[in-house]
Amino acid sequence: MERHPRNPILTRLNIPPIPPALTDVTSVFNPGAIKDGDTYRLMLRVQSRSRETFLVMAESADGVNFKVENKVVNFKGIEKVPGKVFHIYDARISRLEGRFYVMFAMDMEDGCQLGLGVTDDFKNFDFLGITSKEDIRNGVLFPEKVNGKYLRMDRPNKSRHNSGPTSGSTIWLSESNNLIDWIPVAPLINGRFHYWDEFIGSGPPPVKTRKGWIHVYHGVAGHFGSSNVYQGGVMLLDLLDPSKVLGRCRCNILEPREIWEIAGQVPNVTFPSGMIVEKYDPEGFALSVSEVKIYYGAADTSVGIVITTIQELIEATSEGDI
Repeated sequence: MERHPRNPILTRLNIPPIPPALTDVTSVFNPGAIKDGDTYRLMLRVQSRSRETFLVMAESADGVNFKVENKVVNFKGIEKVPGKVFHIYDARISRLEGRFYVMFAMDMEDGCQLGLGVTDDFKNFDFLGITSKEDIRNGVLFPEKVNGKYLRMDRPNKSRHNSGPTSGSTIWLSESNNLIDWIPVAPLINGRFHYWDEFIGSGPPPVKTRKGWIHVYHGVAGHFGSSNVYQGGVMLLDLLDPSKVLGRCRCNILEPREIWEIAGQVPNVTFPSGMIVEKYDPEGFALSVSEVKIYYGAADTSVGIVITTIQELIEATSEGDI
């Protein structure tokens, strides 16, 4: 994982004024990512000085230098949701059956829910519904059906960081017939107590390779007295039965090291949320030699990018479990 020399690639100074909600913003972080033809797109989490969160699109021709749009993403129909929606954030983008689906967290009075939206052109967005019935976060869709079912990974919020927010220590595989109603299938991985990933959650949507589904996740070391440390890891799932975990990294593959990752709104955070693979074979498998761009939130303040390859990610999953 090599940090790009342009890092951080997006800061609050790159966000144009979007009155009345966003002027002189506080931060930009945790982007969803997709490559649409030759255009790289990010769906950014942008925070105002009132600590309200909005989603804003950005695009680029090279995946590094992004121009941020001067409007907020509006999911048509979300205004009909019963109850108050305080924030929508941490979007994950999946290309599925020719459309772009966006799964995101929704902070509501009874906890966090998972919302689902869709777009065909990144100009018009429709809200499809709330896809959860419990306090849950980090939902990511698989880019195709497996054994006739839609699949996603998610993370129920059943534990709590020390002096921090409700979190979770198990990533689950869930399935659906319609993308709205989901049933838990199996737990995939658990947090590892006293190591780098005590608390865990999915990062970008999984990518299909000849060796299996490669999935980057985040882990939190919560046993330090003064701080929770957010890092990135990777696991490998069986192609035909993604409930089977074939491998998982022992060590993190990304951790806070630079000053802009260590110091910020939330210190010591590298939070992978977007991943773009450059090359696929004719059957839709990511090539092992392909460059991979991973976008991440840094200290809940700015956006960074690291470069790796599919082969390097797969090799990291064979390090052995703790």
